[in-house]
Amino acid sequence: MSRIGKLPISLPSGVQVEVSKENEVTVKGPKGTLSVPVDRDITVTQADGQLVVERPTEQKRHKAMHGLYRSLLNNSIQGVSTGYEHKLELVGVGYKAAMAGTTLELSLGYSHNIFLALPKEVTATAVTEKGKNPIVTLNSIDKQLLGQVAAKIRSLRKVEPYKGKGVRFVGEQIRRKAGKTASK
Repeated sequence: MSRIGKLPISLPSGVQVEVSKENEVTVKGPKGTLSVPVDRDITVTQADGQLVVERPTEQKRHKAMHGLYRSLLNNSIQGVSTGYEHKLELVGVGYKAAMAGTTLELSLGYSHNIFLALPKEVTATAVTEKGKNPIVTLNSIDKQLLGQVAAKIRSLRKVEPYKGKGVRFVGEQIRRKAGKTASK
């Protein structure tokens, strides 16, 4: 049995779950609403304030989907109740970030500024304190979408291993390389 799949998901207060006949699970909470399409072979039942995901057989395909859909449902429930947050740090001389409506404007050492239109489900704030690196904070109820947006921002200027300049997650450890040594 899948260790993750067999765990029941406890529903926090204020979160409502509906399972449709097409096996689509809709999760409503204080922060918003998310829907997760579940494979027709996997059954989702709700009882005693818990959500249980079950598989019909021991086929490899069913085993793989068992843990997957349990995790997706758990992420949705956590998202509508508490939400998710990613913080990105811009390390480099002259690197800047600013929000203009739903557009994130980044200055990352290129000859031009980068304008990134954020999805309506993701909210962002850009904070620049004197003497510190600019920090972009992304918030959303959808964990998958938030990760995609954060990865897109990070890919605009990847961290280089010699000086450590680039866009990184706050608290991320960067493997540094030694540069050239001076010849004798």
